[in-house]
Amino acid sequence: MRIDVLSLFPEMFATPMHDSIIGKAIENKLIDLQVTNFRDFTQDKHRHVDDYPFGGGAGMLLQAQPIIDAYQDIKTRTEQAGIPNGKVILLDPAGKPFKQADAEALAHDQHLTFICGHYEGYDERIRSIVTDEYSIGDFVLTGGELPAMVMIDAISRLIPGVLGNQQSKVEESFSTGLLEEPQYTRPADFRGMKVPAVLMNGDHQKIALWNQKEALRRTYLRRPGLIDHRKLTSTQKRLLADVRIEEEEKADKAAADKKKSFTQD
Repeated sequence: MRIDVLSLFPEMFATPMHDSIIGKAIENKLIDLQVTNFRDFTQDKHRHVDDYPFGGGAGMLLQAQPIIDAYQDIKTRTEQAGIPNGKVILLDPAGKPFKQADAEALAHDQHLTFICGHYEGYDERIRSIVTDEYSIGDFVLTGGELPAMVMIDAISRLIPGVLGNQQSKVEESFSTGLLEEPQYTRPADFRGMKVPAVLMNGDHQKIALWNQKEALRRTYLRRPGLIDHRKLTSTQKRLLADVRIEEEEKADKAAADKKKSFTQD
């Protein structure tokens, strides 16, 4: 996959995108990551990329010309290299919330271009080259570089060959629609905290059921909305019913213990 980024701060991508799994993917030529400083495409001697908004208002807006000309240069070079034009992604608070399903869809593209903003926003005409707009959350950042890196990481790890164990990307949180179940490694007993016995008995069917149940439990307790939007199998429905009963019993016991402690005091 070819990934282009338009940014005023290309140095921000130097270390995070060249370490760990993503760095190895770049080294192995599974990903071709190119970062372009769109300030290099300004047309005035002071290299301005921003200006005051028409009609007044606080802050500065990124001008359309440097960004669009930088993109056109990328488009020309990639076409000459035989790379098809791909999606152009604008990082913007008003964009669609970025989800795992979006990462999975975008991982099939051969070419993605990310536009990282700064200041108060963009000249609206920048959107003439944009195919998709995404936001990574309802909060404000100083620029689009960090959201771009988050998206690139989430997308890149889904490209075939990037992860050593391809099964891990299938089983992890959000790919299955549920949060992951608790996981353990050695030692089996760490300072009195023991690994559940079912995980150590070698019965793979029981382990699979335990994993499903605990994934449902974690999702039910932490992100119940995910369950509301998921079609459960008959087995999962039964396991979830058990989870709800168990959690209600825990809550009742905790309330009774609290009341007893209060009475004794």
